[in-house]
Amino acid sequence: YYSRRCITEDSNWSLVTVPHLTELCLQHIVHNFEKNPILNHLLPEHQRKVLDRLSTGLPLSVTANLVSDEEYWKRCCIERWQLCDVSNYGDSWKRMFFERHLENILKCFIPNTTDPNQVLQLIPLCKGYVRKLEIDQFLPPVKVDQKEERDDLSDTGSDFESGEVSVQHYDLKDLITALPHLEELHLTYGVKDCGMNFEWNLFNFTNQDCCNLAAAVKMCHNLKVFKLTRSNVDDEKTKLLARNLLDHPCLVELNLSHNLIRDKGAQALGKLISHSRLEILDLCNNQIHHLGAQALAQALAEKSTLISLNLRLNCVEDKGGEAIGHALLTNTTLKSIHLGSNNLSEPTAILFSQVLAQNTTLRSINFSCNRLGPDGGKQLLEGLADNKTVTELDLCRTEVDQEADYLIHQIVWANREAVRLQQPTTTP
Repeated sequence: YYSRRCITEDSNWSLVTVPHLTELCLQHIVHNFEKNPILNHLLPEHQRKVLDRLSTGLPLSVTANLVSDEEYWKRCCIERWQLCDVSNYGDSWKRMFFERHLENILKCFIPNTTDPNQVLQLIPLCKGYVRKLEIDQFLPPVKVDQKEERDDLSDTGSDFESGEVSVQHYDLKDLITALPHLEELHLTYGVKDCGMNFEWNLFNFTNQDCCNLAAAVKMCHNLKVFKLTRSNVDDEKTKLLARNLLDHPCLVELNLSHNLIRDKGAQALGKLISHSRLEILDLCNNQIHHLGAQALAQALAEKSTLISLNLRLNCVEDKGGEAIGHALLTNTTLKSIHLGSNNLSEPTAILFSQVLAQNTTLRSINFSCNRLGPDGGKQLLEGLADNKTVTELDLCRTEVDQEADYLIHQIVWANREAVRLQQPTTTP
């Protein structure tokens, strides 16, 4: 009898350790979710338990259009990336995941090596969630034998001598035209962290690249913000882009900063200002001189919806500065102008003294790093005497004397305070 009790009884056995049938079923659903994703057939409380246990490594073809739960996509993001600021993505973890996932694929795409279907097959899965793409790298095709290719090019006297090697980057046309909610596109054609493998060709935004991109952006009808920076965009490429952006129905912000745009390109952009709904134009750190500035000024004087123009780090000089000043005597849309580091001096300050006295639209003017001099500062102070609208006037490193700078600062500060007091207070 004693020996039989030892065989039939287990002191550790308990009803508590036996899972409920529901729990066993949920475990089975989670384990077989890839083959049989029956999430929508479950009760809400059971859906929650399944979602909390789902692997973040499941194929996107299974989860993309089935799982909308933000907590699941939050886990996907946090497990994949160290820094996750969801506020940059409309507070949507799912949007963050698909935008960053797509960006990573494009940054690593190697023409003639990577299968294009890797991108195209993702479109049906992500097109409902992608609103912004920031791609700061485009890889060129892999060269099998660089020395041999250079020898061939030098023998034929082809593109190599002109610095334009026939390598095209990934063509975005099929992708971005298939993303109906895409509103922002930020691009830089170059290679990050190339180290000892540096070559100028890695940063070559070719004519064919530009043609492809211009056609793509033209067809992207919901695009509001387009940034193409640090990509060696010259006059010819600027003209091509501007031609394709004429009469664009939605584009309100264009950023071509840190490029190689000269007067011809600026003239094309002047025409674009007159034939578009642009509100923000950033041309910082280019090579625009007075002829280009005069073309932009003409557009501001004639027909413009522009509210912000950034010409910092160009070389418009006083001929260009005065042209812009004349335009602002009649312009009623521009609120912000940045003319820092443009070799401006007293003649521009004299004209802007008139602008400050007459223009009631401008809110921000930046003259930093120009040689306006003491007399230029006095002229601006006189023009600012009755101005009630300018709330920012940057005269850092302009050689304006200390007294004038102080008095200007006092007037601007008073204007800023008056605007602040006029704003309605929000009750907590």
